[in-house]
Amino acid sequence: MAKLVRIVIQLPLDLKTRLDGLKQQGYTTSGFIRAMLERELAKIDQPDLEQKSLTLVPPVKRANIR
Repeated sequence: MAKLVRIVIQLPLDLKTRLDGLKQQGYTTSGFIRAMLERELAKIDQPDLEQKSLTLVPPVKRANIR
């Protein structure tokens, strides 16, 4: 594993309580956040396959409305 660095973040109490609840399921707060960040950042790094490219349509001649 790469060298780890420490970051400090502030959370609302309800999020901290939910993270503490994950310990009952065997997760550590650091491990959960690390896995979540890796998953979300991987989504950003990979192009969205469902996203369709835009097709430019030539402008339509409009009738003079005067």
